[in-house]
Amino acid sequence: MKKKEADAALLRKKAEDQLTINPKEKGENQSEIDALKLNHELKVYQIELQMQNDELANQNVEKDKRAAELVIANTELLFQNNEKDKRAEELVIANAELLFQNEEKEKRAAELVIANKELLFQNEEKEKRAAELVIANKELLYQNEEKEKRAAELLKKTTELEQLNSFFTNREIKMMKLQDEINDLLKMKDVV
Repeated sequence: MKKKEADAALLRKKAEDQLTINPKEKGENQSEIDALKLNHELKVYQIELQMQNDELANQNVEKDKRAAELVIANTELLFQNNEKDKRAEELVIANAELLFQNEEKEKRAAELVIANKELLFQNEEKEKRAAELVIANKELLYQNEEKEKRAAELLKKTTELEQLNSFFTNREIKMMKLQDEINDLLKMKDVV
């Protein structure tokens, strides 16, 4: 409230500085002096109004600039959210594939346990079973290599998602600051 009063006093001083009154001769009667004072007050008020209108116009230009920036920021954020959703879908698919491979690996491991027990009891089929184990081990090795590749891909995609999430978080903070500035400008507009 004190700031508004100080601003109003400063505005009045500036308006009076722009307006100069040429006093008439000392012999004027009181009603002419009152008329001059009233005329002076009206001109000062008119100048104050013009200055306030100019300030309001400047604030409206700034508000429009901020609104345009927010439209651009919202468009960027929408695009980034779409990209994030695509990445999330890719990760879901990759996780499903990894789960399937882990189940296959567990199945193969169970088969190896059974095969080893059979080898203990069936010495005559030892060579035959050993060949099957070599094949099974190659398959497991291949699956492990595939799993490591998938894990590396998943780690890379997870890192990308974390970076994207950090970017979105920072962008959201910036947008909230811009929204606060717009709200402040709108409040200033309503006050004026």
